[in-house]
Amino acid sequence: MYAKIQITGTIEVKTGMHIGGSSAFAAIGSVDAPVLKDARTSLPMIPGSSLKGKMRTLLAKEYNTTVARKPDEDAPCLIRLFGSAKANKVKRSRVLVSDMFLKNADELRRQGLQSLTEIKFENTINRATAVANPRQIERVIRGSLFGLDIMYEAEEEGEIEEDFQILAEGFRLLSYDYLGGNGSRGYGKVLFHDVKADVVVGAVDAGIISRCNALLEQVMG
Repeated sequence: MYAKIQITGTIEVKTGMHIGGSSAFAAIGSVDAPVLKDARTSLPMIPGSSLKGKMRTLLAKEYNTTVARKPDEDAPCLIRLFGSAKANKVKRSRVLVSDMFLKNADELRRQGLQSLTEIKFENTINRATAVANPRQIERVIRGSLFGLDIMYEAEEEGEIEEDFQILAEGFRLLSYDYLGGNGSRGYGKVLFHDVKADVVVGAVDAGIISRCNALLEQVMG
């Protein structure tokens, strides 16, 4: 069979999130660690690779029976879903994760916000010399909403529900972890809302889609 199932929804940023952009040409006195922004709008964005990579990493901890040095050594169910680039065993990913863009910029501005990012000042102290090393980290502000858009390519009808169970578990694990950097310092907590699956190409049994949506409903905040 061949079908495409689109997963849509919303990612809500619950604590300041930092997914880094380039600071290679930053002016003197500018932010040390800027966030990645959409080149067209200059608004913060979430790369699809960040979400997909984080979910796969979390799932690997749960599904792998041994520590995999590379993603190509993940459990077979993860390789089936996320793909592999291993020589002579290349497998295409069934999951296509699109970049995610800010969807409530106007609403945030109506709340009186002048900027849709914030600058957090942090400081590390050298324990031997007591010398301070201050830095400025840009973060996406809490309350920001990003549109989730994932395309799942169905190849075997009998594997769809199992694949969606893994995806749903990835969403659940991420809601208890963090997206981006500096999560141990409170950054990047996210929640998922209004997540649903719809067949957009081909035909899939309605009962399967209903059960897949039931799995997705369990991970929403």
